[in-house]
Amino acid sequence: MIVYGKQVSLYILENFPEIIEEIYLQKEIDRKLFYRLQNLGKKIIKVDFKKAQAMAKGGNHQGFLLAIKDIDFAEFKDIKDSSNFLLVLYNITDVGNIGAIVRSAYAFGVDAIIITAQKHFSLEPIIRSSAGAMLNMPMVLQTNALDLLNELKMAGFEVYGAGFGGKDIRDIKFGNKKAIYLGSEGEGIPNKIISKMDEKITINMVRDFDSLNVSAASAIICDRIANG
Repeated sequence: MIVYGKQVSLYILENFPEIIEEIYLQKEIDRKLFYRLQNLGKKIIKVDFKKAQAMAKGGNHQGFLLAIKDIDFAEFKDIKDSSNFLLVLYNITDVGNIGAIVRSAYAFGVDAIIITAQKHFSLEPIIRSSAGAMLNMPMVLQTNALDLLNELKMAGFEVYGAGFGGKDIRDIKFGNKKAIYLGSEGEGIPNKIISKMDEKITINMVRDFDSLNVSAASAIICDRIANG
């Protein structure tokens, strides 16, 4: 698995050095940092710009690329008992949005994130777009969102869905175990799923506007649950 970019590379170096397999540098770097990399005992490979671009698939690598161990999805059965606060991302595919959601979710105490309504999903770009926060956050892939909802309820979770026309989140008294469904900005969460939830929640806004970006909405919801 290849990740790239200076910020995420330094985060992994500082917090998860054990997952690094090889280091690729396309630019000269500070001598002190180079010595830190050397002290990891990992192979350091200098690559030209063309090679770095190919490895990053055209992304902005900033001269830093890492080969890291593959990161696997967690299993729902392994997180349901140890978690009290879950986010469920329904058919959200934009990796930039997901990365931003992971960052704020980790900051505000979410225990795990569940990706649903998708059959195939790669964690590789989320490591980069979350600036490495995904490495601290269990991620689960569950294809069927309705089956997941039933499993959540059986595990003792109150289930909420974010969308228009719901109850103001400031008026909700959340229980100890809660799961929040967030839908894509275009389609939201289907009514057949919303109808089986404990409550539909809404962020009331001062001005009349279509909607918030899903990552911004997620950050507000997580903050209000964590801090009231």
